[in-house]
Amino acid sequence: MDNSNVALITKMVLEAVEKQKASDDTGYMVPIGVSARHIHLTQEHVEALFGPGYQLTKKKELMGGQFASNELVTIVGLKLRAIENVRILGPVRSKSQVEISATDAIRLGVKAPIRESGNVAGSAAIAVVGPKGAIYLDEGCIIAKRHIHMSPKDAMAAGVHDGDVVSVKADNERGTVFNHVQIRVDDSFTLEMHIDTDEANAAKIATGDTVRIIK
Repeated sequence: MDNSNVALITKMVLEAVEKQKASDDTGYMVPIGVSARHIHLTQEHVEALFGPGYQLTKKKELMGGQFASNELVTIVGLKLRAIENVRILGPVRSKSQVEISATDAIRLGVKAPIRESGNVAGSAAIAVVGPKGAIYLDEGCIIAKRHIHMSPKDAMAAGVHDGDVVSVKADNERGTVFNHVQIRVDDSFTLEMHIDTDEANAAKIATGDTVRIIK
């Protein structure tokens, strides 16, 4: 092979590498929200824990009409291991649900599956204790599947649709790639990716950091 062909092939390879690198460096940027353990309750369960007629009170507004309440409860696993001061998110739902991290699950001694919020069928059992009573959930304790909230405008800009599953990269010193990230699109959503405290700590990510969608 003569020198001219070698030079041409070398140039083509370098151009391909640069093109791939440029492709890898692009992607829709998404801010992170680190989600700590929390619980959603039915009105019936709110009253069982806090007393007849009790209504949750707002501490902080969240996206999609949700809010962090001032009310806190204790969750108890099957081995009577407990975690105190778990915040309730409102408004009340049609089914109660406890969202924890994998580390919490080990601490509580429960086998919580990784699920999309609301999908609690066959999930782990857990007890919840409030100031006026306690409830036992035969199912309802999950580890939340990582996901990205988006408005339709953001989804269009990112080239994704509700229910899509993507990968996301954090370009920090850990250089973590999160796979199996579900896209959730709604008019009431603000752009934000939700991960739990285990995932955030492992990847050295904090609320307000940004990641990018890679396909």
